[in-house]
Parts: sequence; structure tokens; C-alpha cells
Amino acid sequence: MPLDSPPPCPGCPVRVAFSGGLDSTVLLHWLAASPAVRASGLRAMHVDHGLQPGSAAWAARCAETCARLGIDFESRRVAVRDAGDGLEAAARAARHDALADGLVPGERVALAHHRDDQAETILLRLLRGSGDGLAAMRPLRRFGAGWLWRPLLDQPREALARYARDHGLDWIEDPSNATDHADRNFLRRQVMPRLTGRWPGAAAGLARSASLLAGQADLLAGEDARRLARVQGVDPATLSVPALEALAPDWRDRVLRRWVRELDLPPLPPAGLRAIADEVLPAQEDGEPAFAWSGAAVRRWRDLLYAGPALPPLPEDFSKPWDGRSPLVLPTGDVLSLSPAAAFDAPLRVHARQGGERLVLPGRAHSSELKHVLQELGLPPWLRARLPLLSGPGGELLAAGDVAIAAPLHDWLAARGACLRLRSPAPPRQR
Repeated sequence: MPLDSPPPCPGCPVRVAFSGGLDSTVLLHWLAASPAVRASGLRAMHVDHGLQPGSAAWAARCAETCARLGIDFESRRVAVRDAGDGLEAAARAARHDALADGLVPGERVALAHHRDDQAETILLRLLRGSGDGLAAMRPLRRFGAGWLWRPLLDQPREALARYARDHGLDWIEDPSNATDHADRNFLRRQVMPRLTGRWPGAAAGLARSASLLAGQADLLAGEDARRLARVQGVDPATLSVPALEALAPDWRDRVLRRWVRELDLPPLPPAGLRAIADEVLPAQEDGEPAFAWSGAAVRRWRDLLYAGPALPPLPEDFSKPWDGRSPLVLPTGDVLSLSPAAAFDAPLRVHARQGGERLVLPGRAHSSELKHVLQELGLPPWLRARLPLLSGPGGELLAAGDVAIAAPLHDWLAARGACLRLRSPAPPRQR
């Protein structure tokens, strides 16, 4: 099967993910041969994961290839940290982060996945019990400021090998591909040859099934969005527990997965769906049930389900003076500041809650227990545990974060046209 010319995309710049292996070398050469692609802007990026002893030499060879083709080249070294999903998944996440960085709006990141890769992906996801994931890799999908593009997804591996031979291409052989240690390598070296020996069209059939499943997944996605809208609160990070419980279990699971995905949190594992159904939703209102995974958490409080990063509480022994002149970074990563910056008459003490605190709110003659004030404000318990308290030189409570400010500090801020702000760091976006 000959490789056709790249599909036209006027004005779409392309960044090729260039490992230097056979597949990405073919992709780069094929795109570079298109005047239209070059005119739109073609560049290459090599991501060095540092997992092989000769990785620096690989980057140098990639640079030489791009120089011969007259293509702008960038190499970036990344740190691969296994967060529990395996080294392959960690490397992919680090690679995607590097490829997404600095994308021009609308730019396409071209990946060299082909039809045999698609077949292997489907088998892997079947073995892992995936649902909509059986639609496998898409030819084009949103990615950061641009798109992930797989223009060779319909091509068999043999077509790429033939192209490389016909054009006398030189590429890097990754020694790890010669072992069966990685699951994908085991499928490629041991399973797929036996399947295609019995069913020559196995790879094409699996890829065709992925395409059909992708169409069905797209249809279901529209209904998922409609059902999510019916149960979502004013805050997109919340769901109504009664409305969610009214859904059939299969629809509830689909809505939960879509909700988590739209919040840019890590994919919710099957164990999470079971825990939410069996433990979080049926729990008593004061039980504060939760399910945490991969740095994220789903929690219930009152009649709402909350999802977000698994935020740590403020350490109980935290205490630090603050004069207000510059922002104060807390151990949680939150930042306390005055806007505009100002200096307190005397430094305040910023500290963690100990229990039993009281403050006098504006317009009131008596003090109120902080616990009750925060409950009345509807602040969930895990957010209360992060709140820094501000106390004056005499020990009087002046504020709980920026949500409850006592009358003396309120008047002081008003006189200066200032306000107290507590901001959390933005969580990393999932790719």
C-alpha cells in the first residue's frame, strides 16, 4: 500500500514527534516531501526520556537527520517519574507534556502511529477491561492549544518499512524493542504474529473495530454531556447526589467519568466507580467519605459530590508572622496576599486552626464560633482544614483565609481600599 500525499490543511503548522526510530523517520521524511506542509510550517521535536544509556547520541542523530532535510529541530530532556501507572505511562505523560509546551494555536503534533500500533492498543485495552477506550487512538483530537494528528493510522507497518527501504532512510533501532519486557513488545513479538498467521487480516480487522467503536463512543458522548448537565451544580466541580443516584448505574458511571475528564483530572479507575457507588454516595452526610487516586479525590459533603486535586491540610503546627508587604506562600502551596500590597500596623500571626476559635464579624456585636461561621458559608471540611487563620498581636482572631474576616480587619482593609486574597496553585492539566 503506497503512502498517499499528506492530507491538506492550509495554514496548519506541524510539529513532528521525532524519536529517530523507523516509524517517526518515515513520518518526518514523508511530511518534509510535501511543499504544502513545509509552507504551513514544519518542525520536529525529539523528547529524550533519559531511559537508555545512548539517549544523548540518539538526539544528535535526530538533529543530523533534520539538518539534512532542512527542518527546524528541538531536543528536550524530560524527567520520567512513575506515579504508579508504570514506566511506559509515565514516559508517555512526560513526552506529551513536552510536545504540548509552546504549541502554536491550531498546530498539529504529528505522531507516527500506524495500523499495527492501533491493533496492539486495542488488545492492550481489552486486556485491561477498557470501555470507551476500545475506540483506541483517534486520527485527530484536541491537544493543548492544538491537535494530536496521526496521519499514518490507516497504514500497516509493512507500508512504512517499504517506504523506508525505497527512500534509503536511516533510523535508530531501540534495543528495548528486542525484548518482551514491555506489554506492547510482548504483543508485537509474540501475540500478533500468531494472530496474523491464523487470520492474515487480524490487524486490519481490529483497527476497523476501533473505528466502529469510535463512532458509537461519539454518539454516546453527546448523551453523556446532556446527562452530566442535568446533575451538575453551579460549580462545575460539584454534582447533585440525589440526581446522580437517580441515574441507572451504567449511565452514572459514564457521567462520573466524563465529569472527571472535563475537570482535567486523571481518569477515574474502575475501583473508583465502585467506591463511589458503594461507599461515597450512600454515606451519612457527616461521614465525609472520599475516594482518592493519582493525586485527585472525589468527596461527598451534604448533598453534593465534589471532585478536584487531593489537597493536603495546613500542618497543625504551622505558625508564621506576616507583615502583608509581600505574598506569603503556605506549606499547602496556597498564597496569601494583600491587594494592593500594604503593611499591617503590626505583624499578624498566620497559623493553622486549633479548634474553638471565635471572631466578631462585621455588623455583629457578639463573637461567633468559627466552626459555625464556616459551616454557614457552605465551606466543605477539607477546605476548612487548609484555611490559614490570621491573629493579631493580642491573639484575637482577625480572619480565616479570605472567606471570614473579622470586623477590625475588615475596617482596616476598607480604609485602605485593600482586600485579602487566598489563592491555590493551578493544578496541572491532564493530557
